[in-house]
Amino acid sequence: MNAPASKSAMQRACAAALVAGGTTVIHNPGHSNDDQAAMDIISKLGASVKKEGDTIVVHSGGVRPVSGTINCGESGLSIRMFTPLAALTNQRISITGNGSLASRPMDFFDEVMPLLGVQVSTQGGRLPMTVQGPVVPADIRVDGSLSSQFLTGLLMAYSAAGAHNVTISVTNLKSRPYIDLTLRLMEQFGMKMPANKAYQAFHFDDALHLPFSGEREYTVEGDWSGGAFLLVAGAIAGNITLTGLDPFSAQADKAVLQALIDAGADMTVKDNRIDVKAGPLAAFRFDATDCPDLFPPLVALAACCTGTSVITGTSRLTHKESNRALTLQEEFRKMAVAIRLDGDEMSVTGSAGTILGGEVHSRHDHRIAMACAVAGLRAAGELRIIGAEAVDKSYPDFYAHLMQLGANVYTEIS
Repeated sequence: MNAPASKSAMQRACAAALVAGGTTVIHNPGHSNDDQAAMDIISKLGASVKKEGDTIVVHSGGVRPVSGTINCGESGLSIRMFTPLAALTNQRISITGNGSLASRPMDFFDEVMPLLGVQVSTQGGRLPMTVQGPVVPADIRVDGSLSSQFLTGLLMAYSAAGAHNVTISVTNLKSRPYIDLTLRLMEQFGMKMPANKAYQAFHFDDALHLPFSGEREYTVEGDWSGGAFLLVAGAIAGNITLTGLDPFSAQADKAVLQALIDAGADMTVKDNRIDVKAGPLAAFRFDATDCPDLFPPLVALAACCTGTSVITGTSRLTHKESNRALTLQEEFRKMAVAIRLDGDEMSVTGSAGTILGGEVHSRHDHRIAMACAVAGLRAAGELRIIGAEAVDKSYPDFYAHLMQLGANVYTEIS
């Protein structure tokens, strides 16, 4: 089975195609709700986006809005990355979102964007938000403890604005691998690059940024975030072979391999092929501070291990689609899996017997739905997931892929 396309790479590729200019042919494009939102955003900001067979072709002359409103759907990455890009022009742009995104804090923009000459208006730090630029790059200091996604947007905006002799200083940067992914992609798109000063500062020198007018090709790599659920499914319930995941990827969630190794999973990795076989698993300890999206699949893994596993970094889970630490604790309790939260640590005690079936709720969080479904592969009876369609946000083919692996999945159409 081939891993799904990475929405982290796909959304960044859309943003880079918009601001770098020229023609970009995107191979292996994703089609999740978040990917669709990113394509819609760049079309509203002036790019032409066309599907041609198995590729997406983007033509762009830079940020030239054709609409006064962009909708980021439920994508945290999109709103944090595209807001600085929308502010590259002097047109007033309204930025909206759906679902849980409407309640996520946007104070960052209130605090930082005015330092760059951008007028910002939020609803008490919440959506809807309006911005009006253009961005004027300046020396600033930002707090990276909440998310690295804000920094991704600033790096791209500074590059597109031709920043020179200015520095973005960063404190408490989390999820460094995602910044590596951003910088690698910017380089692939020929964008003006900053000097990375040990992740504490990013300095743009005097080099000029020349708009690209030719054609480039970019292939979206496989998604370690979605692939992690399939790998855990193989380790706890059945044998799988997964292809399309690059072990040398800059994606933070490739760290799932180390967690599986620590749990004693029967796994072999060769090139872009990973074989996982079901077998006995032992409790493990894992730091997910830089890869918080791994919490849900690792909780499903820990639920099937002997002993108590400890996962650190729960402070990164508060402002997700749900408060994932509490949601995981409450929903897995329904399956007889005990989860204890203590400071920045989560302790998961593997089920003494089998995981219970019954009914759980996704809380409209795609990763909670997938975590429950994977754990349900070991359930003593049928497990019903309310709000199971939440997976469409990032991995619309998830249940079909589980079925290809031999799982019995039934959907109810209301």
